[in-house]
Amino acid sequence: MFAQSAITRGRDEVYVVAVPLRATKGPAQLLMYAAYSLNLWDLQHFMVLIKPSLPLPSSQALVFDFQPQDPENIYVALDVISGRAVPGVILMRKLKNLPRRKCWYVGSLPVDAVDMACNFNKSWETDLRVGQHDCRDYTNGLVEYLTGQKDVLECLRSS
Repeated sequence: MFAQSAITRGRDEVYVVAVPLRATKGPAQLLMYAAYSLNLWDLQHFMVLIKPSLPLPSSQALVFDFQPQDPENIYVALDVISGRAVPGVILMRKLKNLPRRKCWYVGSLPVDAVDMACNFNKSWETDLRVGQHDCRDYTNGLVEYLTGQKDVLECLRSS
């Protein structure tokens, strides 16, 4: 269903990336890294990576991410665990290289995917509630907006 890589001359490539959840330093952070290493799907943080067809200055790709404003704050973690909404933030960061692990190609498009992602972000509600409106919903929503692929995380999980 998903190709490992794409030869898409003149097309922006879209990927999904998984990284460890961020947590307060110490035991909580070690637990998140262990969960990531053990490939526990529900304890990973998901993001959308766009590799533009035209190279960016000093980077190869952009990552779009939705997370709590202060993911390492213990009080935010307690609110998240208890199911309360916390202030979220959409981040866009440059990457010099594509990740080698847990990075899945999901599609490409002949238009400016970065511009489309920025337009999507303008309408994204930033109150974060784990399990109802979190990084998974953001990733699924942005990938669907860009490529038309619905429920990309479920497709990746089952493949």
